[in-house]
Amino acid sequence: MAELPGPDAAEVPESHAAADVPDDLAGPDAAAAAARILESLRGSRGTVELLVVSDSEGRAAGARMLVRPDAVEGSLGDPELDAAALAAASRERLARGHGGSLHNLQTPAGRRLQVYAEGHRPRQELIVVGAGHIAQPLATLGTLLDFEVTVLDDRPEFATRERFPEAAAVRTIDFADPLSGIDVHAGCHFVLVTRGHKYDYECLRRLLARHGHAQPAYIGMIGSRRRVRATFIQLEAEGIAHEVIAHVRAPVGLDIGAQTPAEIAISVLGEMILERRGGTGAPLRTRERIVERFLAKKPPTGSVK
Repeated sequence: MAELPGPDAAEVPESHAAADVPDDLAGPDAAAAAARILESLRGSRGTVELLVVSDSEGRAAGARMLVRPDAVEGSLGDPELDAAALAAASRERLARGHGGSLHNLQTPAGRRLQVYAEGHRPRQELIVVGAGHIAQPLATLGTLLDFEVTVLDDRPEFATRERFPEAAAVRTIDFADPLSGIDVHAGCHFVLVTRGHKYDYECLRRLLARHGHAQPAYIGMIGSRRRVRATFIQLEAEGIAHEVIAHVRAPVGLDIGAQTPAEIAISVLGEMILERRGGTGAPLRTRERIVERFLAKKPPTGSVK
């Protein structure tokens, strides 16, 4: 059977309805596909490219489809195969990883295709607002995780290349307009760790008030329960919708008992990885239960038989 669309299947624009599928495949060639992918990434949108590796009927081998959030370009020449390919594209997009994967598709009539799906994501940026002690391990570890790291602070003595040698950019800003010159897009991950609540609040308010613009992939703010509660109440009073506030990771990070700046950075970046890759955050030992499932149970030493 074909891989059929599930609840996470990519949406198909009306222009790509089954009745409109042409007999002769019409899709971008390699050069055109590359140009469209670059255009999409410049607009901070992800794209999945589908390439037919093999076709039992030989008609679609080499055909391409591009799946973007707002459009689908190309066809495999069969409505059922198109739907299955779109489902594969959706799963590739959800994986949010590098590289791609092979998918085997088959129609009820027995036609078989092997399709390579490759996701192309906008550049992933980590923007650390605040250049204190936590910012340093965040920048170091973020670089190791392939983020393009930018560090912002209003103190020139803190926002220096010497303190953040791995960062792509270190900038001195004015917290009256903290996002000035920052290209906020769907690949941005903001961590607000400034020296004062009012600075964190101003950055957060401006990020959440971007109506009609691309929203960051992640917004996290450090702070105690009391501080976070006060922030959220004030944001709601200023008209920020509850569902928008609910996307903020605050207090930021996973509960691993972190105390030192480096431990807090690991906690925060661990939450970003969980958000990007998926998972539960539970220990793998607990999930797999290898001891309980595969090792023979032995009676206690010295027990009476």
